[in-house]
Amino acid sequence: MGQILKKWFDQYFGSEEAVFLGLLLSLSIVLLIALGDILGPLIAATIIAFLLQGIVNLLLRYGLKPLVAVLTTYLLFLLGFVSILVGLIPVVGSQTSLLLAELPNMVGQLKQLLTSLPEKFSAYIGPDQFQLILARLSEELANLAEQLLSFSLSNFQGVFELLIYLVLVPLLVFFMLKDKDQLLSSVSRILPQKRGAMQAIGEEMNTQLANYVRGKAIEIVIVGTVSLIAFLILGVKYAALLALLIGLSVLIPYIGATVVTIPVLLVGYFQWGFSNEFAWLVVIYIVIQVIDGNVLVPLLFSEVVNLHPVAIVVAVLFFGGIWGFWGFFFAIPLATLVKAIYNAWPSNTADS
Repeated sequence: MGQILKKWFDQYFGSEEAVFLGLLLSLSIVLLIALGDILGPLIAATIIAFLLQGIVNLLLRYGLKPLVAVLTTYLLFLLGFVSILVGLIPVVGSQTSLLLAELPNMVGQLKQLLTSLPEKFSAYIGPDQFQLILARLSEELANLAEQLLSFSLSNFQGVFELLIYLVLVPLLVFFMLKDKDQLLSSVSRILPQKRGAMQAIGEEMNTQLANYVRGKAIEIVIVGTVSLIAFLILGVKYAALLALLIGLSVLIPYIGATVVTIPVLLVGYFQWGFSNEFAWLVVIYIVIQVIDGNVLVPLLFSEVVNLHPVAIVVAVLFFGGIWGFWGFFFAIPLATLVKAIYNAWPSNTADS
């Protein structure tokens, strides 16, 4: 048994690079689990810098000097950042407050609807079974309403964290764009001289991660904007809030679209009931989801490594359970990283 373990260790950790990579991965996992919330601004700034680097590269191809390209891109970012703070967030916040105020009434109407179902489905569900289902649903609805009504941005800690993001993220983004080469050079100096596998993994992940992050940003904007326009035309209540939820739902493959369907249908039902307007809302929502899944995703992520749907769902559940929002956001790139390490590591250690 000892010979088997030694042979395995020599095969996969028989080089300086393999040992360093193993330690680096272990340390990264521990830091993210232990300090994920603290590192939130750094992670957010890294994502935004990835997005903006594409604009910087485009401006450089048009002949602008590096500093001018960075400053121009950063000013565009600040303009968009302030526009979101001044324009979108107040509207979404107002609609969220209105929805929370109306939530108890919605819960009451939903209970009335549920109590009328036994007459319609008496041939399929017995009275005792239905009462058990109704009691369980009422309990869950009450808990959900209590949690939503208790949510408030007036919490001091939440406001303090928000202020940290508003100050630190733009500052970090600027320095990441301005000193990108210097930062990368500093990191490379602490890495082993022979790092063939690490370079292969880094090159693949740089392409995959950049394409994924930029593609997701474009997908969020397109899906959210189209949803907002459609909801405004239909006259749906809380159009901005629902459009934002639909846009953000694309961050979580498969699961996000399923979860966000519930508030969309509930708001439509409480506004119109089972009417023609509600039918149009359902049809348009389904069309948006179909176009997103069958047109936008293949178009935007054609260069991203193809992962099996089962692997995507497992990655979403695993990394989302560990790191929350950022785990959901980076589930596919992290799964791609695992695959890249798996593909590169054995060939490197075999060669060594």
